[in-house]
Amino acid sequence: MRGRSGFGWSQFLMGVCLILLGVFTFLQPRSMFTGIAVLYGIAAVITGICDIVIYIKAERFTGFGPAVSLISGILSIMTGIALLAYPGIAERIVSLLFPLWFITHCISRLAHVGVIRLMGGSFYYYFSLIVNTLGLVLGFMMLFQPFLALFTVGYLVAFLLLAFGVDCLLMAFTDMGSRW
Repeated sequence: MRGRSGFGWSQFLMGVCLILLGVFTFLQPRSMFTGIAVLYGIAAVITGICDIVIYIKAERFTGFGPAVSLISGILSIMTGIALLAYPGIAERIVSLLFPLWFITHCISRLAHVGVIRLMGGSFYYYFSLIVNTLGLVLGFMMLFQPFLALFTVGYLVAFLLLAFGVDCLLMAFTDMGSRW
């Protein structure tokens, strides 16, 4: 039987990627929609793959997987491919798919906060609950007010990307990191 290290490399890499993306967005909030469409596409594809891996591993571990993680992963990958294929029309894509990505990612994380509390502890549970609830609110704000998504949400998105990155890093360093 192979021992587990207790460290989740996929969560760690996703966390680092999201933190770097968040820092860059803080520095260049307007370039979020055009110049960095490729980086957002890569981040969305990585996040989608990780969500699908979470679905597969949760199904193998518990006998059933959270379907929300699978749907979130598919939508994230679709968003990433769209951004990579058409970086020039990133504003249109971001105004619709980016909020959907935020919403599905946050719903996916909120769907398994009970397991997070059992395996990751109370601090990580509350942190994940707060971050993902804020992400859900921001996602709906961007979805219903596309003008807001295009022009004023750069700093909010940067903050949330940093929070998602810290969320992933915390998960990587818990016992749960090696299981997801």
